[in-house]
Amino acid sequence: MIFSKQSTLEMYQKGGMKMSDKFEEAYEAYKQNAEEQAQQEVTNNVDNGKEQIVAVRKNEDGDIIAIKTNSGRELDYPTAIEEAKAGNLQHVDVFHKYGRDILRSEPDGIKSNNLDNLETF
Repeated sequence: MIFSKQSTLEMYQKGGMKMSDKFEEAYEAYKQNAEEQAQQEVTNNVDNGKEQIVAVRKNEDGDIIAIKTNSGRELDYPTAIEEAKAGNLQHVDVFHKYGRDILRSEPDGIKSNNLDNLETF
């Protein structure tokens, strides 16, 4: 939603809209559009030959130690990282932090497919 300087000022002066409301509305519209786009991208990329992570195994500290793919493969964490680096797992990234490689879901705005939110096995 784009406001001209004059129309915004007129609305503000008439008490029809507070300045912060237009920013909230614009941001909420942006988030909604991003969520819809992310969901569409996920749907369109489901059958690209790559496996998806559907479940995780965690240790007592809550760290992910293994993953399960939609094909039924169960991979230990180091193997999952190598598979992700090779491009065999979709919707995940590998980044290097704290002196090690870390597997994480792509930041797509969909909380349900975050690795920490997946089912456990």
